[in-house]
This record gives sequence, structure tokens and C-alpha cells, in this order.
Amino acid sequence: MRKLQLLILINLLFLVSLSIYAQPGSKRVSIELQGAPVDSLIMELETQTGYHFYYDAAQFDSLRISVSVTNVSLQKVLELVFANSEYHFAIPEKQHYVLLTKGAIIKTTLPPGFLSAPTTDTLQGVPPYYGDKKKIRVDASIENKLFEIGIRNNNPGTGSVVMAGYVRNIKTGEPIAGATITSLNPAVTAATDQYGYYSITLPKGRNALSIQGIGMKDTRRQVMVYSTGNFNIDMDERVTSLKEVIVSAQKLANVRNVQMGIDRLTIKAIKQVPTAFGEADIIKAVLMLPGVKTVGEASTGFNVRGGSADQNLILFNDATIYNPSHFFGFFSAFNPEVVKDVELYKSSIPSKYGGRLSSVLDINSREGNKKEFAGVAGIGLLTSRITLEGPIKKDKTSFIVGARTTYANWLLQFLPNEYKHSKASFYDLNLNISHQFNKNNNLYITGYLSKDRFNLNSDTTYGYRNTNVSLKWKHLFNNKLTMVLTAGHDHYDYGIGSDKDSLFAYKMKFDINQYNFKTDFNWYINANHTVDFGISSIRYLLHPGTYEPNSKPSQIIADNMETEHALESAAYLSEKWNITDELSLQAGLRYSIFNFLGPKTVNEYAPGLPVTDDNLLQQTTYAKNKFIHTYQGPEYRLALRYSITQSFSVKAGYNSLRQYIHVLSNTTAISPTDIWKLSDPNIKPQLGDQVSFGLYKNFKSNTIETSAEVYYKNIKNYLDYKSGAQLVLNHHIETDVIGTKGKAYGVELMVKKQTGKLNGWISYTWSRILLKMDDSTKGELINNGKYYPASYDKPNDITMVGNYRFSHRFSVSMNITYSTGRPITLPIGRFFYSNSWRALYADRNAYRIPDYFRTDLSMNIEGNHKVHQKTHNSWTVGIYNLTARRNPYSVYYVSENGAINGYKLSIFGNAIPFVNFNIRF
Repeated sequence: MRKLQLLILINLLFLVSLSIYAQPGSKRVSIELQGAPVDSLIMELETQTGYHFYYDAAQFDSLRISVSVTNVSLQKVLELVFANSEYHFAIPEKQHYVLLTKGAIIKTTLPPGFLSAPTTDTLQGVPPYYGDKKKIRVDASIENKLFEIGIRNNNPGTGSVVMAGYVRNIKTGEPIAGATITSLNPAVTAATDQYGYYSITLPKGRNALSIQGIGMKDTRRQVMVYSTGNFNIDMDERVTSLKEVIVSAQKLANVRNVQMGIDRLTIKAIKQVPTAFGEADIIKAVLMLPGVKTVGEASTGFNVRGGSADQNLILFNDATIYNPSHFFGFFSAFNPEVVKDVELYKSSIPSKYGGRLSSVLDINSREGNKKEFAGVAGIGLLTSRITLEGPIKKDKTSFIVGARTTYANWLLQFLPNEYKHSKASFYDLNLNISHQFNKNNNLYITGYLSKDRFNLNSDTTYGYRNTNVSLKWKHLFNNKLTMVLTAGHDHYDYGIGSDKDSLFAYKMKFDINQYNFKTDFNWYINANHTVDFGISSIRYLLHPGTYEPNSKPSQIIADNMETEHALESAAYLSEKWNITDELSLQAGLRYSIFNFLGPKTVNEYAPGLPVTDDNLLQQTTYAKNKFIHTYQGPEYRLALRYSITQSFSVKAGYNSLRQYIHVLSNTTAISPTDIWKLSDPNIKPQLGDQVSFGLYKNFKSNTIETSAEVYYKNIKNYLDYKSGAQLVLNHHIETDVIGTKGKAYGVELMVKKQTGKLNGWISYTWSRILLKMDDSTKGELINNGKYYPASYDKPNDITMVGNYRFSHRFSVSMNITYSTGRPITLPIGRFFYSNSWRALYADRNAYRIPDYFRTDLSMNIEGNHKVHQKTHNSWTVGIYNLTARRNPYSVYYVSENGAINGYKLSIFGNAIPFVNFNIRF
């Protein structure tokens, strides 16, 4: 009996020793794949064995794997897969990882005698980043640790449950928007929203997750899912090797997303775009995207797919910005150190957005460091800025505050004599506070203030200001349903004043106020169905203009325009439906209602006749809050995506929009003195609908993105102006504006490379925007009722943005842009009238100014990258308009000594050097 017991004990010890000293790769697996990419194989093997695989995905991009095995070793599977090929694998002894290579063979053991005579040189040759063994062990332990989700039980059972949580930066605690959480078995992907929140459906049992984010180090998590639960994920920032090729699901977003016509820019990409005075500029970076144009240098606003500048909804933390520029348009109104990311929607606009006809520019700011106090400051030739951030209560409450100002008067002294005594100044302030009450409730408070003041060698002073305050509450009802409730106040005003001559001293003011409230719900039903719905309301209060004396002796007669009131409300419903792995659909309906309110006196004109003073019938006065006129209607949103392969998809989209507010301007770009006008019984809202189609293809392991989009857009009730129209202080503005109809169409091509030493993009846009006024009952015909190009029509546009990183401390960036000159109306003859010669003008916008071309160059020089250093500094040096080309902003004609002379106005006629110093602490 004792011999039997001893024999059993010996066998048990033998089996234990075998398990301890088992051959590498002896783990047993069962797998069946047919023509699958290497990623599918790796995910299956990692899930079943717990081993990690390390390889350069770009080398395995073209490999397709077909294998069917049951209960065989990991070693055997890899031998079958890579047999008779140039691919090799290595499994180090007593380790839990696998190395995959192409061409080269890795030896995992040292040759005999290698360590018999170690030298100092051998130790010095070890790269410093291999020395951080503690860091490697920590990362490995987190990725190998099995996290339990829900209430633990012995048998998880079958079925699926929802797991949700936040993805945050491990160093700062800030949320990571747009990060992807992927499980390949089954194939499920979820993305975080702007608050870093995600929700994903997983089968019960063990799941391997891959988490990826732009600028973040890829990480993985092993989870055992028992029931519905929460799981927060921390990610570390990536320090990219110069030779490293990053391959991630994030770069499949342009192919896999259902929506089309969307461009996303990180603040890192924005900072690589050279600008006139060296400071990162949100608007200037957006102008480098396909389908986005501007009428000229230093102009405020932009034109998207044939839309005018006022047809873009510009949101900063959900607050509406009416004038997004500083200093005559040379700087954008957004502090780059506060901005987190930027999204531009050109088509397939989500149903939650409305009120504008062409695009939505959604700018989100950072929440601030939740771990420790930090800051950044910069000083340039024209501006200085500082940003401070840190925790008010660690991991719970954080703040970020930023400020910018200018001291540009010295530069204006170099202008020609007629502008030599000009003055200009601006500043802006940002404040964001975020607070987490508990896992289900978060509060966000944001404030923004910008102010400009200038004069151009005269006694007339101009000033304008944006003021925005908003309050957000995010509530999680459960892992499937979330709500964001937003309330805020947006204000914009401008003023013009002169007091040099006390008898004619005056001041003129205009302002627009809107009080907004909205609530947005996101209902994650399952992996195939997600529903968004909500309501919104905006209360408008406009003062279209006041003209008053600016001193007691002034003889100016006061003239005040009536205040305008309106209420714009909307409700929306949208669903994203993943019909199959290849086919996805997103459909939405938004219904908007606009009520023009009293008190107001409305002019009524004879029906069927042009709206002129001669055809005025009567004036009707309405009491306060009286509903004067109502416009309403549905807005449809539809997007469809079909994936032909994992890296190639086809998309189509349709959307219709309504715009109830207009800008009245005698310039082609937005200017501080523009007047915003609400729709009323005489001025109808603008209507537009757009159909678009696109092809999206990625190459070289998704490191190169290509896209081609075509679109066609119809526009109704776009306001153009009669010849000699008076726009300021016009009590019957409807007699000087004309409602036109238009059509816009075009093709947008883009190639983008986001990784490697050389990165950037090249885009080409061919587009047209044509207007038509052929209804004689509405007023005088323009160009005999034929189509004519809008003043911002620029058919050809080519842009190249490139960045080459020589080392971690030195990089060079370059822009090259070309576009067709915009249309203008020129005098083609002269005639003698009333004892003088007068200019005879051609058809409206029948000619064009010369084409536009510009090259910019900048160098980014960073200090050392020592981790334990109190401050890190950098320099940005460059030249704007490197070729010193005198690009015309406009061409104009004046009568001088009985002759009509033409002149060309250039904003930047010379190369402009710039330098900026930045310090981060």
C-alpha cells in the first residue's frame, strides 16, 4: 500500500514538474479561420492562451490566414500558419509572449559563452527605455489581470450584458474622446463620447478588449463578465518612436463610421499648421480641409460646400460664437491651449444640430488636470497667452483657465502713412470647471469672453465682444441610457463711436442675445441599435441698431431700430442600426418651429407685387410676446455605409436643414459691423437639402487614408441685395434684399497620412455655387434672371499640409495652397450723366480677381524631454507667405480727376517672419 502511495506521489510530482517546465507554446487551442487578417488570428490566440503577441502590423498587412485546428498547441498552430512563408515566430522560454517577424529570424537564447566575459560597452549599449522595468511590470500586470464585472457566480451562463464606463488619461484624469473599445470575439466596437463615456455589449464570460485612442498608447484588458456593470479604463500618452508605425482601429474610423463629410482635427494636428503670426489657429487649420474655403486672407468666417459664412454653426462647448476672430481676422477667437479637439460636419449632420444651412463646427475644450497642477505659457511678436489647470479636489473637481492678449500697436506703425496711427487690441478669457458628484452625475461649467477694440488712423473706434456662459449636467440612468442637460446664454455685440468733433459725436451699437436650453438623450439598446433623441429651445433677443449722440453738444439725431424677438424650438430622433457587419444605417428626423414674436411693427405689402415702398399697404403693431408669424417643418437626416472590405467602404447621405436667422452684410466675409436679422413675415427662412456620395479606402495597414466625395445642394431664400442697398439702420430692410435660389455641387479628394516621420494631407476641391433671381414679382431681376456665381464661388482649391519630424526635438511644417480668384463686378464702360462721367458695370460677378497662391514654412524646436524637469520649453520659428506673393484681396475702382482708375488691395504683400516661445510646467 505504501509503495502504491509513493508511486502516486512520484507521478504527481512528475506532472507538476512538466507543467512548470512545459515547452513554450504548449498551450492548447482550437481555432477556425478562412481568409482572415492577422489581427483576427492574434485576438483569438491571445484570448485562448493568455499570451501577448508583438509584431509590426504593416509587415503583415497583406497576409490572409486560413486554418482549422482543434485542441492543438500554440506552437503547432503557428507552425501551420507560417509554414513555407517568409514569416517567422519566436516564443521565449518561461515567457508569456510571442514575437512575429517578416524575413528576419529571432533567436530567444544566447549563444554559448556570450556572458562569459561581459564588457562595459555591452551594458552601455542598452537603450535607456529598457531600464524602466517597474513600468513594464506594472503595464503587464494590468493587461494580464482579469477584472470581474458584475456579481460573481460559479456559472456566468449565456447571453449578453452591457458594460459601461469612462476612459481617462492616467496622468491628468481628463476624459479621452473618440477612444475605441474593441472585442473581436464576437466583433463589437464602441467609441467614447466627448466626456470619455462608452457603453458596449459583451457576451457573458471572459472577453479580451483592445483599447485605442489618438495620441494614446494602445492597451488591453481582460474582463470576466458576469452581469451588467461599470469598468473605467486608464490610458497612457504615447511617445512615438520616429520609425514606429502605429496601426489601430482608430484609423479605421473614416472607413467604418456611418456618417460622411466629417473632418476631425486634434489640437496636435492643428499646432502643426503654420499661420501668419506663429500661433496655432483653429479656423486657419479648418480652412486647409477639403470643401472649406475663404474669400481671402485675414477674412473672418469660412465657406463650406457653397454656403455663405453665416450658414455655419460655430459651437464652443455648445455655446454659439457669432464672430470667431480677433484682430481683423488674423487670429481665431479660440485659445489653442484650451481646445481639446475640433469636428466639422459638412454633410450627414447629426439630428441634434440645427439652425444653419451648411455646416457645424463643434469645438470642445479640455476639462483640466484632475491629478496635479500644471500650466503652459507662450509669448510671440504680437500675442502672449497663459493657461493654468489643476484639481480643486483630486480626481473629483478640476479647473482650467486660459487668457490671451495682444500688444500689436508697434506693428501698425510700419503700415503706410494713411494707417500709421492705427491702434488695435484684443483679449479673451476661458474658464472651465468640471465636478463629479458620483459615478452617475457630472457637472460642467464653462465661461468664455472675448473683446476687440481698434481704429484705423481715424477718430472712429470699433469694438466687438463675445460673451458665453453654459451649464451642463450629465446623468447616467444606467449603462444603456444617458442624458446631458444644457442651459446657457450667448451674447454678441459691436459698437462704433466717434467724439473728435463734439457737434457730430455719435455712437452706434448692435447686439444679439440668445438664451438656450436643450436636453440630449443617448439610448444604447445593444451593439446593433443606438438611439439619440432630445429637445431644444432658443429665445432670441436682437437689437438691430441704435444711433445716438455721444456727447451733450452733439447735433446727431437719435435713430433706434425696433427690438426683434423670436423663439426657435426643435425635437429630434435618430437611430443608428448596424444591419450586418458590412451594412450600417443612421436615420433621423428633426422638426423645428420658429415663432416671430412681438412687440413689433410689421410692414405689409401688396401681394403679388415687388416689395417696395410704393407697394406698402399698411403697418400693424403687435403686443409683447404675441405670435406674429410661425415657420415650421421637418428636417431629414440619412446616412448609409457599406463596407466592401475592412479597409474600403462606400457611403451615401442626405440631409435637409432650415435657417431662421440671416446676416446682412455689404462684404463677402463676416465683419464686426454685420447685422443679424431674424426671419419675419417679409423675410423667409433659408432652406437647403444636400445629397452626397463617397468612397473611402485605407492603405498600408490604415496608415494612409484616401477619400472621394461628391455632393449636390439646393438652396432657397438665400438673401442677396439690390443695387445700392442700404443695410444699416434700415427700418424696411425687406425692400433692399432679394430672396434667391441657388445650387451648389462639387468633388472633394483627399489623401492623408497621420503616422511616421512624414505626415499630413493633400486635398483638392472642385466646386461651384450659383445663385438665381428670376421672379419679377419679388423685385428686379439679377443678370436677366440667369444663374450667376456667388461672391465666394472659387471653383478650384488645392491644399497641401506637410510635417516632417527629423527628431523628437526638431520638425518642419509647410503649407501650400492655391485657389481660383473669387468673382467681382467690374466697370466695362462709362457714360456721361448729370455733368459727370459715370461707370457702367458688367453683369453681377461676371469677372474674377487673380488666382490665389501661398506657401508657409515653420520650424518647431523643442527642449529636452527629461521627465523629472520642472519646465519644458519650445520655439516656433517660420515665415508666412514664403514667396512674398501679392495675393489680391479685392479689386476696386475710383473716379479720380475725371478718370476711372483701378486698384488691387493685398493684405499680405510680403513674406512675414514670426517667432513664438512656449513654456510648459
